[in-house]
Amino acid sequence: MRSLRRWRDEQGSVLEDKRPTAIRPEPKNKLSEAEREQILATCNDEKYASLPPSQIVPRLADESIYLASESTIYRVLKAASQQHHRGKSKAPVNRAKPTSYSASAPNQVWCWDSVP
Repeated sequence: MRSLRRWRDEQGSVLEDKRPTAIRPEPKNKLSEAEREQILATCNDEKYASLPPSQIVPRLADESIYLASESTIYRVLKAASQQHHRGKSKAPVNRAKPTSYSASAPNQVWCWDSVP
């Protein structure tokens, strides 16, 4: 109810929604372009190219290096369209589903009957 009162003017008509056009300041902790490039360069390095961020961050921590949090690295990789197979890992393969058999009486289907 309070929001509706705020959105009305003196004549009682509803004002337009100004939230989409509001000027919002840029966050002070936003990554710079150089920081984003450093994260991408590290993730694409041969040493880390086949690893997900959940393994890259601890390995960098072992070397006393902190670039960004794991979730930030995921966001940077997603923005750069690199959140898929970056290294030597193979793409997923679609396999055929196993054929199913049904038995209407005992001893009709055995485990070795699956060969066509």
